[in-house]
Amino acid sequence: MMRGLDWERDGWDWPHREHSRFVEAGGSGIRWHVQVMGSGPVLFLLHGTGASTHSFRALMPTLARSYTVVAPDLPGHAFSRMPDGFEPTLRNTAAALEELLAALDVRPALAVGHSAGAALQIQMALDGALPATRIVALAGALVPFRGVGTALFSPAARMLARSSMAPRLIAFRARDTRNVERVVQGTGSHLDARGVEFYRRLASNPGHIAGVLRMLAVWDLEPLFRALPRLGPELLLVAGDRDRAVALAQAFTVAAAVPHSRVEVVRGAGHLLHEEQPAAVARIILHGREVAGASTATAGSA
Repeated sequence: MMRGLDWERDGWDWPHREHSRFVEAGGSGIRWHVQVMGSGPVLFLLHGTGASTHSFRALMPTLARSYTVVAPDLPGHAFSRMPDGFEPTLRNTAAALEELLAALDVRPALAVGHSAGAALQIQMALDGALPATRIVALAGALVPFRGVGTALFSPAARMLARSSMAPRLIAFRARDTRNVERVVQGTGSHLDARGVEFYRRLASNPGHIAGVLRMLAVWDLEPLFRALPRLGPELLLVAGDRDRAVALAQAFTVAAAVPHSRVEVVRGAGHLLHEEQPAAVARIILHGREVAGASTATAGSA
């Protein structure tokens, strides 16, 4: 197992460090890094692939004025340790997250997930493991790859996940901040220097990269996508109009499949919309829409 990030060495200035704790839950063997902030009903906040709780550094304090915000690092990401025997499929990770919520003795009233985090929360809801009445998907990665993309991506991800050299090579390239900036900009987003530095710190760690590759190698959205019409909670899809990682059209595709859903578009934002425009995204989460800087749309207006 490759060494992951060290809390004392790498996390000494981690955003909201004072709200962090480490939890072991259920039989998964995962040692979770979790941040808990605020008071009131529980809001379950979940980051996307390759990120960590740091991506909510500007969003969490606003949400914590109205909610008890619970935000973990995904297995194998940042400071959450994933054992070798755990296979981080969508269903397995959703089940492990259910165990984490049980260990924390919380029942979320609202769930907010970014990218793959939204897929995990929807899977939990479909499995009856998430009591939230509303799910907010920020740039939700919910539509599976199709055609040539599937044929190329899945075998490549599995090959990289089995390689001991690939995480080290990726991490070596990420030591150069300019390479990390190019990846961030490739998603349609622009972050300040501090935001880029946290991603550089993550991406330059081989253990974190190995965890990300293991997740990508077994990620399959097809069953989730087919099950979307059965989703019980209300689904609010928040998308940036400059997102190059998850095309805006995908939000409307999902909205057409889910009975109680709608799309909110954040103008001038890319895939990391919650980091670029945290105030606007917070207002959408808390009030259902943003008066300035965003527009509401229905499935037929894509």
